[in-house]
Amino acid sequence: MVLAVVLVFADGSFAQTTEVVKTTEVVKMPNLGPGIGMGLSILGLGVGLGLIGFAALSGIARQPEQAKNIQSVMILLAALVEGAAIISLVLCLVTALLG
Repeated sequence: MVLAVVLVFADGSFAQTTEVVKTTEVVKMPNLGPGIGMGLSILGLGVGLGLIGFAALSGIARQPEQAKNIQSVMILLAALVEGAAIISLVLCLVTALLG
């Protein structure tokens, strides 16, 4: 959530440019790779958490007596998916700032 707010109010510092030389002109093109990577990371996070929630609710509906076990596994898997997404976002930010 904090990262989304930072990216919304960020000036142009995340939009790195790459110089492309055409004959005598220098055309500056934005480096869109890190931004696309961040978007795909968030998309993957949403899909992953949705599938985890769907599977957990289906399992609890089938076997209500196992709800505590299913819920604990669901929380563990959600934490792993979020951790992978955060690592991906950090790598995209590092690439954007160093690239």
